[in-house]
Amino acid sequence: MELSRFGRKITAKTGILSLMEDLGKAVAGTKRYYMLGGGNPALIPEVCDLWRRRMREILDNGDQFEKMIGRYDTSKGNQPFLEALAGLLSREYGWDISPRNIAVTNGSQTAFYFLINMFCGTYPDGSRKKILFPISPEYIGYADQSIEEDSFVSCIPMIEQIDTTTFKYHIDFSKLDSVDNVGAVCVSRPTNPTGNVLTGDELTRLSAFADSRKVPLLVDNAYGLPFPGIIFEDAQPFWDKHVVLSMSLSKIGLPSVRNGIVVAAEEVIEALSASNAVLSLATGNIGQVIMEPFIASGEIIDLCKDVITPYYRTRAYRTIEWISEALDGVCEYSIHKAQGALFLWLWFKNLPVTTGELYYRLKERDVLVIPGRHFFFGLAEEWKHRDECIRINYAGHEAEVREGIVRIGEVVKELS
Repeated sequence: MELSRFGRKITAKTGILSLMEDLGKAVAGTKRYYMLGGGNPALIPEVCDLWRRRMREILDNGDQFEKMIGRYDTSKGNQPFLEALAGLLSREYGWDISPRNIAVTNGSQTAFYFLINMFCGTYPDGSRKKILFPISPEYIGYADQSIEEDSFVSCIPMIEQIDTTTFKYHIDFSKLDSVDNVGAVCVSRPTNPTGNVLTGDELTRLSAFADSRKVPLLVDNAYGLPFPGIIFEDAQPFWDKHVVLSMSLSKIGLPSVRNGIVVAAEEVIEALSASNAVLSLATGNIGQVIMEPFIASGEIIDLCKDVITPYYRTRAYRTIEWISEALDGVCEYSIHKAQGALFLWLWFKNLPVTTGELYYRLKERDVLVIPGRHFFFGLAEEWKHRDECIRINYAGHEAEVREGIVRIGEVVKELS
């Protein structure tokens, strides 16, 4: 079978494909793996109970179930859902938005495929523009989404060593002005893979930079506020006329419904709606129908504040304790400051092998992680640091996460 250039690119062995293959082995196979590498959220009992109650309500409410599963919605999304979300964001944050500023896509991954390719590559005048990632590492799922080659540029961050085993990345703003031909600026907040939460000042400066270049600022808010609220520090949601804010229903506990949400200027929303119509006809309806009353009432904010945020904060800090037990005295390591998301980012400073090799050795011990190199795309220079890090998902069953970390410690000890 001979594939086109696009076909070869989209089917290539990529980091995101490896991640999903590992996830499939852990979930569907007969062999037991300690799955610390995927992006599945936790099955929080109180949240799962809420979904069950809502599904029973839908089933018992006349023909609501049939309407939910038996018809297409618009290519922009479910209208009651759009109205509920616009109302929530307007009331809570004073944003000047309406349903015309919101579109739903079949997952945030799909939204960013559309957005990235709208703003990078070859333009009608023959010029070429790139997506600027002002801080690296960034989400593995962006790395292979551009249709055209050489469409990304990333900047090496400044590293603050907070204490002997804790560090934090910061944007090096001195590097941004030297980047030419920018089509859009893109960040995740909290950042996947590191859990880094960009400060309000950093976002304001990025917004001003993007506005000065007359390009949009894409903010991936899959783990952020108002939902799912997996942020452990004081923070506020951020939006402006030139900001394209992406949200998701996945990390609140509905990953399989595949609903991403974009809040943006009307012209961007119209472009996304057109893209949905061409590639998907319409968006998945089930997640939107489940969530609509919780968003309309504002109950979703209380759920995040009272249940989801404390759950993940406790799990993150507990996992850090397990890492300390496994690695203290074994090797020189540092953990990115845990500020949000489902992940911990480990930096091994003096391992005799790369974390790519560590990944394979851990796999032999039935532990699945993600080696760091996949998250450092778009860099113009080699950087040893990207072969010294791994991402760990701490949201799985506690016993499995703890045993996986014990095995990481054992393998690292063998190498040290």
